[in-house]
Amino acid sequence: MNKSILKKLLFGVLVVGGFITYYMLENLNSNQLSDAFSSGNGRLEMTEVDIATKYPGRVQKVFVQEGQMVSKGQLMAKLDTKELEARLKQTKAMVEQAVQQKEYSKAIVVQRKSELSLAKKNLERSKSLYVNKNISLVQLQQDETKLKSAKAALSAAKAQVVSAEASIEAAKAQVETIKVNIEETSLYAPIEGRVLYKLVESGEIVGSGTKLYTLLNLTDTFMTIFLPTADAGRVEVGSEARIVVDALPDKPIPAFVTFVSPEAQFTPKEIETDKERAKLMFRIKVKVDPKIIKDGFRNAKSGLPGVSYVRLDDSTPWPEYLSVEEDIKRVK
Repeated sequence: MNKSILKKLLFGVLVVGGFITYYMLENLNSNQLSDAFSSGNGRLEMTEVDIATKYPGRVQKVFVQEGQMVSKGQLMAKLDTKELEARLKQTKAMVEQAVQQKEYSKAIVVQRKSELSLAKKNLERSKSLYVNKNISLVQLQQDETKLKSAKAALSAAKAQVVSAEASIEAAKAQVETIKVNIEETSLYAPIEGRVLYKLVESGEIVGSGTKLYTLLNLTDTFMTIFLPTADAGRVEVGSEARIVVDALPDKPIPAFVTFVSPEAQFTPKEIETDKERAKLMFRIKVKVDPKIIKDGFRNAKSGLPGVSYVRLDDSTPWPEYLSVEEDIKRVK
């Protein structure tokens, strides 16, 4: 091969290599963060909410499956209520019985009042007869005793009325308690979210406190990162942030800092190298803007790896590759 041609080929390779090197350096510099930003690796997390039984029983039916989206207040599962309904009927009968007992006690009060009135009249008559020596002292004392007995009987009858009223209230309270228990057999979603786990099937017998479902609260999606002390000292709760997950590298997600640990700690082993673990770091919680959830972030999955970027200086604009279409408000 001619030496001149070889030189030309070598020169061309060098030129192309130079262009490639220049492009790579430029691209690297364009994605390099300034001192106004800090970043850390992490994984998307979502708050988990457990749905558990308050009372033991048999699962009558489950209505949703794993992976399904549920709205707040949606019926998730229902326990059998036959035993509770039987107890409810029994307790209602006890209420009726207590009401009848009260009416009976009130009738006894009327009777005791009549007997007391008669005892008073007999005593007054006996006193007049005793003064005129028409009856003996013994008979007078007997009439006085009858009056005392009539007063005591009236007091006892009134006490029975009060007791019957208390029995009615107690029975009614039991009725309300059983009604609440029946309501508690229907388990509803406390939040809007996605079913992560379904742990029971229809027909199973569960105990008190048994977990039936675990929901993911999509509106509470966050990433935990660790920043060095120099950067963490400049981070405030409410600082604007961006989350970039590996699955969507070209779509930064608006977020906010919602927690800054008040204490430093050594970086967890799974975060960095041995050298990095020797440094004191601060745990930072970056939460996804709830508006993004409403706008179609429902397909996000817990555990996705990514990077959180935190802006340390509000006056510095976001780099182009981390900018979003609409500015978001700071949340203090």
